[in-house]
Amino acid sequence: MASVKNVRPAIGICTPLERVRFSVWDVDAFVLARSYVDAVHRAGALALLLAPDPALVEDPDEVLDRLDGLVLAGGADLDPASYGAEAHPETNGTVPERDAFEIALVRRALERDIPLLGICRGMQVMNVARGGTLHQHLPELLGHEHHRRVQGTFHGADHDVRLLAGSLAARAAGELRHPTKSHHHQGIDLLGEGLQITGWAEMDDFPEALEDPGRRFALGIQWHTEADERARVIGALVEEAAATRASAR
Repeated sequence: MASVKNVRPAIGICTPLERVRFSVWDVDAFVLARSYVDAVHRAGALALLLAPDPALVEDPDEVLDRLDGLVLAGGADLDPASYGAEAHPETNGTVPERDAFEIALVRRALERDIPLLGICRGMQVMNVARGGTLHQHLPELLGHEHHRRVQGTFHGADHDVRLLAGSLAARAAGELRHPTKSHHHQGIDLLGEGLQITGWAEMDDFPEALEDPGRRFALGIQWHTEADERARVIGALVEEAAATRASAR
């Protein structure tokens, strides 16, 4: 009898759309930090990069049928029009094409109960997809720059988050007080329907994790877990995706 091949769970990672320069080129490109893919590979899964696709905005099932889990990566600010607001002067780099794509995938993934992890911007996308809104510039609200001290790095912005006992966030992180690598200037304002805040920055109590307790794994985190090789959160998503895949056989 032929052996059954062990197939890794397939994790889709939504890729940013950015203007980039390399070699002699200056073009629009789909780009994603390698750390996301490496983290998914370390957890034992197959990483599939998902570029914004207008057809998938209309029919997300075409790609979701092929996935066991979904990761929303960090990146540029969401267009405030996606949650009915005017742009703050500090809101920049918005890509409405990406926003529409990811919001459509999130809504359908939540409907289908597909394991979902939103990282930094991804947490914000989850909130907006459920009708929530964002604070567009936290230094103006909080009076400090501690969530993003240096542009383009995590330098000086490491801080601890406090996670709710018994929450998915705490189970995924494996602890109630979790060190994080932070790089964001926006965050949750009005909470989206059906979501629960389950993590807070210890320095100022600003929301750092949200989840949908009615889904098997729907978690948003404001920090960059992919940048910390010791972190367990992506591994927890992959474990749930593998279990989901096994139960569907």
